[in-house]
Amino acid sequence: MADPLLIIEDDTLFGRELARHFKGRGWDADLAASLKRAKQVLLEEHAEPLVIIADMSLPDGNALDLLEQARAQNIPGEWILLTGCGSVPDSVRALRLGAYDFLEKPCPLARLEIVVAGARRSAQAQKRLRSQATDEQRRYTPDSLIGCSEIMAQTRRMIARLAEVPFSALIIGGETGTGKGLVARILHHSGPRADGPMIEVNCAALPRDLLESELFGHEAGAFTGAKGRHRGYLEQANEGTLFLDEIAEMDLDLQTKLLTVLEDRSLRRLGSEKMVDVDVQIIAASNRNLEERVRDGSFRSDLFHRLSVFRLDLPPLRARLDDLRDLVPALIEEYNARSGRSVRRVPEDVYALMRDYDWPGNVRELRNVIERAVLLADSETFPAEWMQLGRGLGRTAGSNRSEPHLDGDRLVIPLDGSMALDQMDSYIIRTALERSHWNVTAAARALGTTRETLRYRVQKYGLMEHGEPADEESR
Repeated sequence: MADPLLIIEDDTLFGRELARHFKGRGWDADLAASLKRAKQVLLEEHAEPLVIIADMSLPDGNALDLLEQARAQNIPGEWILLTGCGSVPDSVRALRLGAYDFLEKPCPLARLEIVVAGARRSAQAQKRLRSQATDEQRRYTPDSLIGCSEIMAQTRRMIARLAEVPFSALIIGGETGTGKGLVARILHHSGPRADGPMIEVNCAALPRDLLESELFGHEAGAFTGAKGRHRGYLEQANEGTLFLDEIAEMDLDLQTKLLTVLEDRSLRRLGSEKMVDVDVQIIAASNRNLEERVRDGSFRSDLFHRLSVFRLDLPPLRARLDDLRDLVPALIEEYNARSGRSVRRVPEDVYALMRDYDWPGNVRELRNVIERAVLLADSETFPAEWMQLGRGLGRTAGSNRSEPHLDGDRLVIPLDGSMALDQMDSYIIRTALERSHWNVTAAARALGTTRETLRYRVQKYGLMEHGEPADEESR
């Protein structure tokens, strides 16, 4: 299908020549001989030409005025302006309004063709971006949160209300796998900043120095390996949203810098003396209890209060088991489409097993279970034998599945997000001490570490409250 081209030119012979030339180059060219006719095409008939070639001075007005009206109504298309008597104010205004190029007559057709080809590429790229943004706005709505339970209905209503508010910061709480990332995308794409960028950062996935550089940016030579200027995530998210996942893992000094940016609405790149203004909406998420982190001093109270303009806590899956009837068919349909399977029927015993399980990994774990079962299904019936709920974590349906435990000489630790790293470390050390009757030297030998290191960790985790560690010499 030919790309549409609008030519606005009062010189009839020249306009027809341009139209004939570009039609021969595969364009669907339309000619408007006056500003009035061009307004009808763009503003009344709602045509969306990919490129507009316009003589700037027309008998019934200036094409720059039409360009300004088109931009005000968000009419897409790249504008190339032609003029026989160019002036500096007109060229400045044209660039300010976002014109692609400003050419003086007479312009050779070969040069004009090159400029039009560049404008076509730019317009096509913008069209793809608009289409992607529209698709994301349709995809990420409050209705994307599946479930008919009352708690999910309340959550959707809260999200829909928040999407109408131009908030500066918000905290999303909830266990791992409850959909905090999905909610952040819904709030962005359904909110007033939907046309701006959304940048997502996992604070736990980057070491401290790299996270600082990625968040705030740096100048060339700011540190070893910094060969050029880098715009950080905060700058990239300007006029949009920055989603900081696992914000509880951010170091205290970076929390201080982030608070300064939120308060001053400006930042300084690493190695720079210049302040850069930023207008960004912050959505922070954590599966940790941030209030407890504030109390134990590992999270700044002033940053917590600055971020918690609004607070949204997502319910765990075990609190909305009635939603399984909606979630399971939707996920089966998704993985059927991806894998070419045709699972259609879910037996009642499958739902019974699911309801008897406490889902420590929440919807993320449910997705994994559905994907595995669909991929391994050999009929239209959902295979209960491939659900494997709790397998590998020493748990069975109906039990407390998030608890670590001993299995003979083996120690089983859940990797579903229900235990933090420090909790795992503390549990391992306490178990080793208990098995060695609180003999530090023996426990250190069993753990493959030194007695001094183990004593430090015993003191760090307050394990002496559970027993009095002793050395072999005191036995």
